Amino acid sequence: MKFKMSVKPERTVDQDKAYFFVFKNDQLLLFSGENEYRIPGKADLTALNLQDINRHYLGTLGENPCYAVDLSLGEKIPGEVNYTGLREVFGLIDEELFRVASYAYQILHWDRTHQYCSICGARTGYVSGDRAKVCMKCGSIYYPRIAPAVIVAVCKGDKLLLVRNKRFKHNFYSVIAGFVEAGESLEECLVREVKEEAGIEVKNITYFGSQSWPFPNSLMIGFTAEYASGELKLDGKEIADAGWFSPESFPQIPGPVSIARQLIDAFVNQQIKM
Repeated sequence: MKFKMSVKPERTVDQDKAYFFVFKNDQLLLFSGENEYRIPGKADLTALNLQDINRHYLGTLGENPCYAVDLSLGEKIPGEVNYTGLREVFGLIDEELFRVASYAYQILHWDRTHQYCSICGARTGYVSGDRAKVCMKCGSIYYPRIAPAVIVAVCKGDKLLLVRNKRFKHNFYSVIAGFVEAGESLEECLVREVKEEAGIEVKNITYFGSQSWPFPNSLMIGFTAEYASGELKLDGKEIADAGWFSPESFPQIPGPVSIARQLIDAFVNQQIKM
């Protein structure tokens, strides 16, 4: 099933089939069974007598309408459910459900952080038929914002550049990524980030794909590139280690949901074909 975004539910939407992506303090509510975790439905919320502050219609997943729900701080956590950080949800639920959960997380964050107008300080309200909030006094409109970031797999022959960020836990490595600055093109950002973090120059930059990423509200734009010149030199700020790795010597790498892993897997598949 594929997720279809929408602001307003259709009249034919069956509420009994709805998924409710319930967050409390940035934690997602999940029901756990013997071998699986699941997103709660309407009957689950009714049975638990959970009172939501607000709900946002997100769209449909197949025939299932999807809602984002923000719980009040006073709600108690029932013993039979789990509140799980979104990063930890990787692999616990279906990939498309995770995509909707990520979207729900971003919409709720936008809603929480735009209760008041940043220009005049007045309360904001919702815009009918649009994913936007409007200042009730000066009319300023606020849409959910995303932060573009590039992520790049740099290869050198049969080896891939992997780095370990100082924020990563344990011995975890990934490809280089960074946020686009004002006035930069995506390609300029890529060249700058690789130079700053690894000290090398790249060539043959090719678009790979993109992914919405809620950590924080980012749009990851993926590229591949080839090593051009220079020696690896760490920036001393963000990067703790970097190196050229062949597939058989890879350290711990990202999980399959992320575009970082998709870039790495594409490199491995290319090497297999050669």
